[in-house]
Amino acid sequence: MAALAYVLAAGGGLAAALLGLAGMAGATFTVAAPALLPLGGLELTLDPLGGFFLALIGGAAIPASLYAVGYGGGERRGLLAYNVFVASMCAVPLAANALTFLLAWELMSLASYVLVAQSGDREAVSAAWVYAVMTQAGLACLLAGMLLLGVWTDSFRFADWSATASTLPPAGAGLAFALLGLGFGAKAGVIPLHVWLPLAHPAAPSHVSALMSGVMIKLGIYGLMRISLDWLGDGQAWWGIAVMLAGVISAVAGVLYALVEHDLKRLLAFHSIENIGIILIGLGAGMLFHLASLPALALLGFAAALYHTLNHAAFKALLFLGAGAVLHATGTRNMEEMGGLIKRMPWTAAAFLVGSAAIAALPPLNGFVSEWLTFQALLQNLRIDRAEQNLVFALGIAGLALTSGLAMACFVKAFGITFLALPRSEAAARAHEASWPMRAGMGLLALACVGLGLAPTLVVPALVRVGADVMRVPDPANLGGWLTLNISGEFASLSTVAVGAALLAALALPAVLLAAAGVGRRRRLYETWGCGRLVQTARMEYTATAFANPFKRIFDFFYRPVAQLDIEAHPESRFFVTRIEYANPTHSVFDRWLYRPALGVLHRTARRARLLQSGSANLYLIYILAALLALLVLA
Repeated sequence: MAALAYVLAAGGGLAAALLGLAGMAGATFTVAAPALLPLGGLELTLDPLGGFFLALIGGAAIPASLYAVGYGGGERRGLLAYNVFVASMCAVPLAANALTFLLAWELMSLASYVLVAQSGDREAVSAAWVYAVMTQAGLACLLAGMLLLGVWTDSFRFADWSATASTLPPAGAGLAFALLGLGFGAKAGVIPLHVWLPLAHPAAPSHVSALMSGVMIKLGIYGLMRISLDWLGDGQAWWGIAVMLAGVISAVAGVLYALVEHDLKRLLAFHSIENIGIILIGLGAGMLFHLASLPALALLGFAAALYHTLNHAAFKALLFLGAGAVLHATGTRNMEEMGGLIKRMPWTAAAFLVGSAAIAALPPLNGFVSEWLTFQALLQNLRIDRAEQNLVFALGIAGLALTSGLAMACFVKAFGITFLALPRSEAAARAHEASWPMRAGMGLLALACVGLGLAPTLVVPALVRVGADVMRVPDPANLGGWLTLNISGEFASLSTVAVGAALLAALALPAVLLAAAGVGRRRRLYETWGCGRLVQTARMEYTATAFANPFKRIFDFFYRPVAQLDIEAHPESRFFVTRIEYANPTHSVFDRWLYRPALGVLHRTARRARLLQSGSANLYLIYILAALLALLVLA
């Protein structure tokens, strides 16, 4: 039963992916049922941008559902919610009016809430509660923004919003952008609206985590693209500046939090925030170039954002599935209790290594290509003759460079501590390889990471055509040949096939030189260097805490660590120590400076409001009478 449900989800994902690819190629359709519900009823339509996100969702649902066949172990709980989750995500980019969009959006949120709380333990229920609060706050912002647009344009159809966007007053359009941006930003996990993401993603089953991080938060990006370039017209300069600054802050803060995280799934969740930031940097660049009447550069920034959206769906889903295989085998998410898993889980280790190299933007994998495209867009900012915008672009370049370096360090830690050296616990020593459906899911995503990295000459023109349709600008005809991708004429070019061939040649060169020198090929087995020690134990290994400590010292202004030392001495003499416990936890500046004060104000307001709830029916009747009189006076 469970396997059949997941196979159906995979089949639905395949159909959605094919339909989405047809939409990207120019196929369109519209299905409407205006009499079914008020405010325009239900209406679905397919366009290139919607087709891209539909293909993204369907493509990610296939490996995640295959993986779930082996991961769930016949567990029936959550099957309905999983299929509803996938179907509602597919409906979001097809929605053609506000009511259809909000119904699909809320159904997606409710289904994912059920899946996050599925295990029923205290951590999962708490995470689901925080997720529900943030997603409903985001929904309130979306409702307010869409109601304003509906009233101003006298329609709730998105096509009508696009057609009449130029007639909106700048202040009204700015207010609608702010409200809708907050709603979509909360779903995307943009800092400081990210608080639900590192709680909910680790609590959900791993195939659900892969879909939530790989594609669900991308629907927030979909909404931001719609309001920035479609529903509200060409936009205003401060919109692009705000999007790019939000991207820089999210990218840098997300990777900094990931560096000091020892929970493998929470580490990946913080990296989702980082990658959402990278996508927003590309999108913000495209918006500013579009307003400066530089369509070719606008398409470059937009294509970079779409490419990173696609790449992040591939490598983040792969990494979450790999982390799920580790959790399934060891029963823990704590990296300090792992180690040595590469010998017991070689297939999982290989897949996780591909995902780690891809997210760290190492060539010739897919993460490298999209970050390279983003850099090429940012580096041409001097073609905009506005000093304040050039400064924002400079911040984007610096933020992206810092993020790339820190991400590489973080995944050296994630892979090295998890898979290398000796097992740090009995669970790690007894770990077993993932089942074949789980390996099949990870294998498909690993191939996608390699394929997307080697084929930018096929992917970028398709993404540019999607951007040209959204921005209503001409599609540039020449982006290079089948081997080389050319950017802005002679400004830059890239051939990842050539880069990959050069790397393979470099790896093969030592073997060729040794063979040419006549060195024998007979293997000589010997112990590795043991630093002079006779016995190596797991306690002598480099830990995740030790790896993160230098970064914690450098960025202490951000982490705000607090040293905690607990020493327990022998009862008969304080000079004999029986136990020493040291901790150096970090604190979130957003929790301390934003959410805790806000919750304090909310609690104080709630306590005062409780004074009105006396339990007296007479008093409640007086309240009703006062409200009626106030309404009569206002009328």
